[in-house]
Amino acid sequence: MSGVAEPKTLSRKDFASNQEVRWCPGCGDYAVLAQVQKTMPDLGIPRENIVFISGIGCSSRFPYYMNAYGIHSIHGRAPTLATGLKCARPDLQVWVVTGDGDALSIGGNHFLHALRRNVDVNILLFNNKIYGLTKGQYSPTSELGKRTKSSPDGSIDRPMNPIGVAIGAEATFIARTVDVYQKHMSEMIRRSATHSGASLIEIAQNCLIFNDGAWDHISDKETRADNVLFLEHGKPMRFGKDLEKGICLCGGLTPQVVNVDEVGEDQLLVHDERTDHPTLAYFLSRMGPPDFPTPVGVFRAIDRPTYQDRLLDQVHAAQEKRLPDLDALYRQSETWEIEETEV
Repeated sequence: MSGVAEPKTLSRKDFASNQEVRWCPGCGDYAVLAQVQKTMPDLGIPRENIVFISGIGCSSRFPYYMNAYGIHSIHGRAPTLATGLKCARPDLQVWVVTGDGDALSIGGNHFLHALRRNVDVNILLFNNKIYGLTKGQYSPTSELGKRTKSSPDGSIDRPMNPIGVAIGAEATFIARTVDVYQKHMSEMIRRSATHSGASLIEIAQNCLIFNDGAWDHISDKETRADNVLFLEHGKPMRFGKDLEKGICLCGGLTPQVVNVDEVGEDQLLVHDERTDHPTLAYFLSRMGPPDFPTPVGVFRAIDRPTYQDRLLDQVHAAQEKRLPDLDALYRQSETWEIEETEV
């Protein structure tokens, strides 16, 4: 071949910026950053076609540490900027990096409608159930009774469920992973990146400084086997050290934890991430301690037209009906002459 440069094969180092990473030692944000940088080269997308947009919070430092385009925006508004950018440049892969406070408090409306519209953006929601950047106030996902500087007598707010919110908004890809599940996190990031439409990955993590232990039941190696339900499409829902426990709908519409040997595997719920109806995903979103394991994996992955595709279809249809004519646009209205009057 003459004079044609071969495309460069990218590596993790190519996606690491020259900025000093400044998070607290041991923070799960480092793990997420490492897996995003590691997974990006496998997607085969040039760095100049990738954009990371964040709001405000510890997670929102993320764009500085990625050697790609980035925007550090204002509190809660990252989905809005991402929507505009994706509509203007549908060829770009757009990521939103946010936290439980940034996304679900001041940014709740923007988060909700980005998912509802099925804008083709990928949202990474770091959920440590606390406001870490502003030194430990309770957040929208903090548990009832949480004692913090802003709730010394215990929070009286019921916590929001990010997965449940996404299901209610009809998001087309919804997943959960944990900062210490490195291989699993990489797979969730890859699946999110290859999904066409709005995708959400909730990343559970402990804030070591202000909310250590928030997710210990699924992050601790000694106990997580009995507390985590790994979702696998087309497979029965089993968990436990020996997969001896399972989930079934043995008595109506209320899920139950059962012993597999007693009821038989054929009685267990089989995970179906591709069903269009959100009922199963909603069942799963409500599971958690103390009565149920916490589901981890893909809750929902369905195909629907994206917002930007429908928008461009409208624009093209309007252009075909009436060719743009700037001169005609200027002259379409009547003009008036205003006589000069003395004041």
